Amino acid sequence: MSEHDQTQPYKVLARKYRPASFADLIGQEPMVQTLSNAFRTGRIAQAYMLTGVRGVGKTTTARILARALNYKTSDVDQPTIELAEEGEHCRAIIEGRHIDVIEMDAASHTGIDDIRDLIESAQYRPATSRYKVYIIDEVHMLSKSAFNGLLKTLEEPPEHLKFIFATTEIRKVPITVLSRCQRFDLRRIEADAMTEHLEWICKHEAVEAEDTALAAIARSSEGSVRDALSMLDQAIAHSAMDAESKITSDATRLMLGLSDRTRIVDLFEMIMRGDIASALEELKSQYDTGAEPLVVLTDLADFIHLVTRLKYVPDTKKDKALSEVEREKGAAFAEALSVRVLGRAWQMTLKGIEEVSSAERPLMVAEMVLVRITHGSTLPTPDEFVKQETPQGGDRTATLSAGNVSPQPASTDPVNQGAGAMTPAIPTQASSPQQSGLRDGNSSAPALAMSAPQPKAEIQTSDIPPKSDRVLQTFEELIFLIEDKRDLPLKTAIKRHIRLVSFSDGQMEMNLVENPPRDFLPTLGKRLEEWTGKRWMLSVSATKGAPTLAEQEQEENKNRMDDARDDMSVKAIMQVFPGTKIVNIRIREEDAESLPEAPDETEDVLDEFF
Repeated sequence: MSEHDQTQPYKVLARKYRPASFADLIGQEPMVQTLSNAFRTGRIAQAYMLTGVRGVGKTTTARILARALNYKTSDVDQPTIELAEEGEHCRAIIEGRHIDVIEMDAASHTGIDDIRDLIESAQYRPATSRYKVYIIDEVHMLSKSAFNGLLKTLEEPPEHLKFIFATTEIRKVPITVLSRCQRFDLRRIEADAMTEHLEWICKHEAVEAEDTALAAIARSSEGSVRDALSMLDQAIAHSAMDAESKITSDATRLMLGLSDRTRIVDLFEMIMRGDIASALEELKSQYDTGAEPLVVLTDLADFIHLVTRLKYVPDTKKDKALSEVEREKGAAFAEALSVRVLGRAWQMTLKGIEEVSSAERPLMVAEMVLVRITHGSTLPTPDEFVKQETPQGGDRTATLSAGNVSPQPASTDPVNQGAGAMTPAIPTQASSPQQSGLRDGNSSAPALAMSAPQPKAEIQTSDIPPKSDRVLQTFEELIFLIEDKRDLPLKTAIKRHIRLVSFSDGQMEMNLVENPPRDFLPTLGKRLEEWTGKRWMLSVSATKGAPTLAEQEQEENKNRMDDARDDMSVKAIMQVFPGTKIVNIRIREEDAESLPEAPDETEDVLDEFF
């Protein structure tokens, strides 16, 4: 590692290696191509809008653009992006001290008064250069009145005036301003390009660094060159006192609080084969060595995404930011695991990241997330569960029994043993590729059990109600059946939430109202299947449908009230006793069943059942 000259003040890498020309920019080829064509044809815009994430090079690009606009040498005296040598104004512009290139931070100059001063000074021609250039950083911070004051000058600026705006919040810039600018979106730098850039800098700094360490820094920068160089600066300082003075992956992980990518792959394998005890131990071990639980889950999500991407884009493994373990095992997992398994693990991991990020005890929450992923990511979906093949000559109800599985001994396949992967027991019902999440024909893939632990208790077929052949032709027959089964909560829920659209035996189309419980339709379908011996098709429609039974009863009660008020005897009583109100109507005993249930009892029953 090179010794720094103590007589010179130290300049951080982000400033020392700041690009000075378009050729030095990395990852922004579309913008450079557009500007090259524009300058070559003389189609130079009056205002430019540069947008992108922090540290991607917006201010640097603005200075390079100002340099290109005012480029002048003994041989060239016109705007150009071919900045082969340093021109007359180049050094002062790059260092931010040129008299005709004015940089303004909109975060500290937000008002209309600042814009008035800018507009007033813009009328004067440049002192020494070709154009007077205003670079306004974080332009979205300007006030509404400041934007309005800038509009006229921005639309019809003097010939000697150019504007270059930079912002990280492009959506906060008024559309009236955007429409007057030529916009360039600076892209995040890809991890492999960032890694190559860091390697180049380390070579010029005479610093030794492991490829995996630079790849970790590139990933952590999230496309920001400034962040990457700041972390590289920190890594150089961190390793300065080491015996070898070399940036290692272990030291980088400890410095940044990252997880070991190799151990993340191991953790993923433990989860996929259902070894929750080893997974929890691995998480605790990574936590003890400095990895944050949130980072571990984030890296786990990254690896799940990598495996999924490798299923469809095998060339992804050529990414230089990937380690050799990620390439090899990622490709093997991509062959072995189904998209269903990966998709469900991805969703659970994302949900877990949200929970861990807001938890007071992140390690505990992260452990519960791993437990949930291990037990839930490989369960069959409802349609897969229903479509499971019935064993030849067997009973379907027995096949669907939750406990009707038997563990198989561990595989002794020499191919799998040679791959170094454990082969835990796979239940007999998860033997097909669709159910287990594995694909046949790949001996190099890790042997993973893709079924969650099964409950010990068995459900006997005698516990399942016998089938019947009951036919329901009308909605009223359905209500009578529910009353006959004495299922008061279900009856009350139907009366309150269903507006019937159509009804036939085995099918019912409805419009749901008043926010029914989440398990209302599953409960209704289950009951109907038990009582009628057939699977019902229950569909929700946007059609308004007929009024609910509760609404019909309310309308009937209202009509009874109106009829009572029109009764001559009732009118006479109300005239004799002013202020009298009709609060209830009693129906004869034979009609009592048509009365609605008491509202308070209905609420209690629904709360208890759902």
